[in-house]
Amino acid sequence: MHKRLVFLSLMALMFVACSSDANVFGEYKPIKNGWDKNEKVSFEFQPKDTLNAYNLFINLRNDDSYKFSNLYLIVNLDFPGGKTVSDTLEYEMAKPSGEWLGKGFSSLKESKLYYKENVVFPTMGTYNIAIEHAMRKNGTVEGITSLKGITDVGISIEKSAEK
Repeated sequence: MHKRLVFLSLMALMFVACSSDANVFGEYKPIKNGWDKNEKVSFEFQPKDTLNAYNLFINLRNDDSYKFSNLYLIVNLDFPGGKTVSDTLEYEMAKPSGEWLGKGFSSLKESKLYYKENVVFPTMGTYNIAIEHAMRKNGTVEGITSLKGITDVGISIEKSAEK
């Protein structure tokens, strides 16, 4: 009984020590049977204040069926009141050797990609981040209709260390 109590206490302490209060928001959405070129993955959130700075991340999970070493995304950040900031982003997903850059022990890899640093949300209300892929094969104008290998798309918002 005493060993069990010590073990449970140590586990609880490890859980508390490993959890971070820097993470303010985080969510994943699954991609089923390929990411359609017209499919926007959207996330709504409401910041808790208008004073602190935050870092925004795009989180992706991919498996070995992803056939590219990079990823192009179009990301729209909609503010309350109608303002939209649109970005076209490129991320490296693999080393030149083909080894995935994401973390994970199996064929599923998770990548945490910087989107924006030290963002202050100036007004209270609902914000929306919409993410779509902009992948195309070299030499073609048309986008890839269904992007295979991306299994989940997410965002996370963390308090910035800087003010």
